[in-house]
Amino acid sequence: MKRFVLGIAVAIGLIGCTPQEETAVKAKSAQPAGDIVAGKAVAEKFCKGCHGLDGRGTAPAIPNLAAQVERYLAESIAEYKGGKRTHAALKDMTARLSDADVRNVVAYYASLPPLATAAGNVPLLFPYERGKALAAPCAKCHGADGNSTTPGTPSLAGQQPQYFISAIQEYHQGDRLIPEMRPFLRGAGKLELESLALYFASQTRTPRAAPAVGDPAAGEPLTGLCAGCHGIRGISMDSATPTLAGQDAQYLAAATRAYGKTRRHQIMEAQVGKLSQSDILNIAAYYAVQKPSAAAQGEGLVNQLADKCNRCHGAAVDNPAMAVPKLGGQDKDYLVMALRAYRDDRRESSTMHRMSMPFSDAVIEGVAALYANQPAR
Repeated sequence: MKRFVLGIAVAIGLIGCTPQEETAVKAKSAQPAGDIVAGKAVAEKFCKGCHGLDGRGTAPAIPNLAAQVERYLAESIAEYKGGKRTHAALKDMTARLSDADVRNVVAYYASLPPLATAAGNVPLLFPYERGKALAAPCAKCHGADGNSTTPGTPSLAGQQPQYFISAIQEYHQGDRLIPEMRPFLRGAGKLELESLALYFASQTRTPRAAPAVGDPAAGEPLTGLCAGCHGIRGISMDSATPTLAGQDAQYLAAATRAYGKTRRHQIMEAQVGKLSQSDILNIAAYYAVQKPSAAAQGEGLVNQLADKCNRCHGAAVDNPAMAVPKLGGQDKDYLVMALRAYRDDRRESSTMHRMSMPFSDAVIEGVAALYANQPAR
């Protein structure tokens, strides 16, 4: 759950950036060229049911193969044969292909012209923009951009995204006893909640003056244990743990008292039981006056990631040292499926797993939609 979206600066390369050893490159170049005519016959027999003779996937989540990088296609078939990629039908089918069949069929599909794609066919509602639209009703209670001005009502700006999602789920499940919140976003799906969380995480909390009740100076030495989870001065570095800096003091005090009563959290219940009411007010006052910061940079995130992806999947596609696919005009559902598989370690590539781990489904959807809308080449 900690892989949400906060490794924003990670240099992600998208769907299969796999460096090869120089000796392997030489071996590949020494192989005989494929026979396109023979390759069409192989495609007619084995491939056209899913990929068509024109190289277009015949259903969502089936990749387009037309004009794809020949070496990438060959290595993909080898991975299905070797079990590095799991797909029962493809494992069976590729096992029946000889080395010559593989050379020929990949040469055939690579030789096809790029597919005509209708730019704009795939909606480009990126997670930040989607979250901003969803956030409009929240402003009534939580303030513009999630900065609450109502005592006792929490600010959502700058909050850690996975914690935000968990909190919404706890209201739905009745684990937090605030009736007004139970129907809120009940019909929202995973992508909507992730998008809303990213939007609020990207906002910065407005600095607060010291509250009328509680002493920030007296609260500071009491926060030593808190910092282990909530970060120095209440700025969490964990997507699943809330940031406390700049939060409404009245809300913080009430939330702290709720543990063991209307909130359940074993560690928090044990810690709160040691605090006096004065301690709670002082801790809340201390965190309220700390300088807050945004937990994410969601605006423009998808385009920033695509710029990084292009380091491998742009001009470098033709680099003989790397077998990487073209992404422009590719089927969106396939791109989503592939990147999720890398992220979840269900598709073998340590490089891609490491690069994709921080990203939520909502961010993956946005990147996939961006490439699906680009012209194939």
